[in-house]
Amino acid sequence: MRLTQLFTKTRKQIPADEEARNAQLLIQAGFIHKEMAGVYAYLPLGKRVLDNIAKVVRQEMDAIGAQELQMTTLQPKELFERTDRWDDKKVDNWFKTKLANGSDLGMGLTHEEPIVQALKDYVNSYKDLPIYVYQIQSKFRNELRAKSGLLRGREFIMKDMYSFARTQKEHTELYENAAQAYNKVFDRLGLGKLTYRTYADGGYFTDKFSDEYQTISNVGEDTVYVDEKKMLAINDEIYTPENLTKLGLKKEDLLKKRGVEVANIFPLESKYTDALDLYYTDEKGQQQSIIMGCYGIGVSRLMGIIAEHFADENGLVWPASIAPAQVYLIRLGDDDKVTKAADKLYDDLKKANIEVLYDDRDTRSGAKFADADLLGIPYRLVVSAKTLENDQVELKQRTGQEVTLLAIDKVESSINKP
Repeated sequence: MRLTQLFTKTRKQIPADEEARNAQLLIQAGFIHKEMAGVYAYLPLGKRVLDNIAKVVRQEMDAIGAQELQMTTLQPKELFERTDRWDDKKVDNWFKTKLANGSDLGMGLTHEEPIVQALKDYVNSYKDLPIYVYQIQSKFRNELRAKSGLLRGREFIMKDMYSFARTQKEHTELYENAAQAYNKVFDRLGLGKLTYRTYADGGYFTDKFSDEYQTISNVGEDTVYVDEKKMLAINDEIYTPENLTKLGLKKEDLLKKRGVEVANIFPLESKYTDALDLYYTDEKGQQQSIIMGCYGIGVSRLMGIIAEHFADENGLVWPASIAPAQVYLIRLGDDDKVTKAADKLYDDLKKANIEVLYDDRDTRSGAKFADADLLGIPYRLVVSAKTLENDQVELKQRTGQEVTLLAIDKVESSINKP
């Protein structure tokens, strides 16, 4: 992509109505546009980052045999009445709307009920199980306090997955497979050493413990106690001597931290499948309950915490696995030799399947260097009359200070692809 063809522009000023560092940087860099409190649009570069995070999540879910689908945003009231989750006194963060005929509808809060209802057309026998199904889509929650940029929104992008098992043993295997897949996601996003599997309250989903994944951060709203050796933690809401004993954690091994919940997994037993009459017939012809689990990852929230955590005083610093491009190519000067060399390098890198953001603007060099830092692309290449005297370009990594001169024909092999 050439910057002269990109409609977005960077800003010098920090947005006055944003306190969260992630939102400030993402708006300054032209990755997102604020529609209202807790609601953001993803502009071209931001959409690339969001899609790259979703790609990592999708690959790890597919690797454990999950099947992707796309459920509806609009949801019928009757389904949620059957599981006792329609009443605002039970679940208080719904967005609800009405059809022209007055019928009530819910808007994409969670999808346990619709998923179960859909599977009733396809699951009958023990041969039809086990199943993982997942989707990546917008969710809507009527947060009382939409704040912290992408870390707490009213509309956000989420991966939600649901497992269906014949027995508790089979469910546990599916549950742990998903947990390991989550660990791989966070490792690939550069958050593995910061993100703890955290025991928490099951909320309205289950009376068992749930598992949150908490990324340690000073901007976190949750208090967690972490065991750094075990890479496990316990949420403050269930931090009692009795629960520590149940979970095999020792108080003296735990450190108090602040965390951002980036994912969670819940054991659901047969609460929703029984309520909606989804059963299977076993080998003996007997009707049996189906054990269910659910697994959520905040895709847009991950974008926010990564922007928050990896930023420095100059701007964003994207991990190579999710950056909107691998190379920020700067052309200094507009004489024919420089233009031809930069254009050729741009084309050659694209042919090598290396994503390039080409700064071909007619603007001062200082502005180009500042934007390269603000946008957070892993590699910066500079083509100028001076570098071309020896058929070279300048190479600098976003995470380092060293600037090196590199032969043009060595550029492709020097860029590490994610």
